[in-house]
Parts: sequence; structure tokens; C-alpha cells
Amino acid sequence: MSEVTNTTQAPFYFILTGIPGFEAFHIWISIPFCCLYTISIVGNTTILTVIRTEPSLHQPMYLFLSMLALTDLGLTLTTLPTVMQLLWFNIPKISFEACFAQFFFLHGFSFMESSVLLAMSFDRYVAICRPLHYATILTSEVIGRIGLAIIGRCILAVLPSLFLLKRLPFCHSHLLSHSYCLHQDMIHLVCADIRVNSWYGFALVLLIIVMDPLLIILSYTFILKNILGTASWTERLRALNNCLSHILAVLVLYVPMIGVSMTHRFAKHASPLVHVIMANIYLLAPPVMNPIIYSVKTKQIRQGIFHVLFQRKVY
Repeated sequence: MSEVTNTTQAPFYFILTGIPGFEAFHIWISIPFCCLYTISIVGNTTILTVIRTEPSLHQPMYLFLSMLALTDLGLTLTTLPTVMQLLWFNIPKISFEACFAQFFFLHGFSFMESSVLLAMSFDRYVAICRPLHYATILTSEVIGRIGLAIIGRCILAVLPSLFLLKRLPFCHSHLLSHSYCLHQDMIHLVCADIRVNSWYGFALVLLIIVMDPLLIILSYTFILKNILGTASWTERLRALNNCLSHILAVLVLYVPMIGVSMTHRFAKHASPLVHVIMANIYLLAPPVMNPIIYSVKTKQIRQGIFHVLFQRKVY
């Protein structure tokens, strides 16, 4: 009979997994991971610095972009410690409390990414479909309330799943399948009835992972309808170009998310390496790609970056 480990027993820890089958090459694998984390931190910090220092960028679109950069930065810093300690120092253990703390921030920032992209789609809808009312609808006060609502929504979404999981006993192996603590990974180590956890997880999928993309599609349906009603192709292309960065950011988040879901659903018996690669793409792609997308596709951000660099050089 397997021994049950409860939260009251100490010490208790989970064991993280790096890249299955490539443990001997972890130090070399750490190089691309280190580069991706560096790109994410430098890129998102640069976006935040440019928006903060450039008065011309204190507009709703860029304030939402700063929320996205903060979310990406938080997501990066949440997974970086456990991933790099495993790859660099071969330290696979993580304490019970530290694992649940990472669980909270990891899923919280993931949900926040989706929520911010939804808010940005509303911003694009108002800018294109109701341009004359843009400044009066999306005031600084309204944007602040949207930001607080996003934070509240994500905290209220993650906390119940955390407490529901933390109350359960863990048994058998403490070995996790990834180099960070994911709910869908940790729940497999529980030796108790998890029906409540499963139903709550299903409700979260419907309310956030399904509803957010549907609302984004709905907003772009109205945008496309409005664009097709404009007089000239020049105006249509200009409007579409204003939405391109956001569309790419949405694809960067939801395509890997769908890929991870499909892998868990239809490729349960696939190599553990496949699941690890898909999970890492899902968590690293948005924080790495978003600052690149907005720096390349948004003229005002490019000009702001050059302005900040030029000022520093002169100084």
C-alpha cells in the first residue's frame, strides 16, 4: 500500500523534470532557454520603458500594450527560476509551498494574458468602429478599472483551484512532468476524489480559454464588417494594419494553447518529450514574440525605442 503524503507532513517536495532523454545535455539545452528568457526580459522591459518615457504613447492602445508587457514579464519570471536551476545546477526538487506559489502565478499570468488580449480587442473595436468616441469611451479611469478587473478576474479564477488542490493528499510518486508546477500535472499525483477539481477546471476552460477567443472573434467580426463598409481600399488596409500586431499576438497565444490541448487530448501516449516541448512553446512563445511583433509592426514603438536609445547615448 502506497504511503500518502499530506500537507501537514514536512518536509514535502515535488521533483521537476527537465528534457526527458536529454538529461546529459541539460547544460547545452540551457543556452537557447537562456537566450529566450533574455529576449523576453529585455524586450518587455524595453516596451515598458518606452511607453513610460514617451508622452505621445500615453494612449489607450499603448497602455493596454504595457499591461501585456507586464503580464509577459511576470510569466517569464515565474518559470525562469525552476527551469534554469534544473538545467544549470541539476536541482530538481521544489518545496510544496514554492510549487503552489509558482502554480498560482503561472496560471494567473496565463489567464491574465488572455484577458489583456480580450481588452485590446475591445480597444481596436472602439478605435475602428467608433473613432469619434474613442477618447471619451477609453479614458484613463476606464482603462484603470479594466486593469483592476483583469487582476481581480485572474485571482478569483486561480485561488479556488489552488485551495481545492492544496487540501488533497498526494501519494505515489512526487515526480512532475515539467520543469515548473502546472495544475494538470500536479492533479495526477493526488490519491483522492478529484471530481470537484475537474468540474471547476472545466468551468475555467469554458469561462476563460473558450469565452475569451470567442469574444475576440466577435469583436473582429464587427471590425471586419465596419472595414468592408468603408469607401476605399486604402482605408481598409490602414485599418487592418492597425489590427495586425494584435492579431499576431492572439495567434501566438492561442495556437500553442490549442496545440497543448490537442496533445493532451489525442496524444496521451506520445513521447513525454512531445508534451514538454509543446508546454514550453506555449509558455515561452508569447513573452518572447510579443515585444518583437509590436517593435517590428508598430511605428510609434520603433520610434520610441530609437528615441530612448539616442537619449541614453547622448547622455
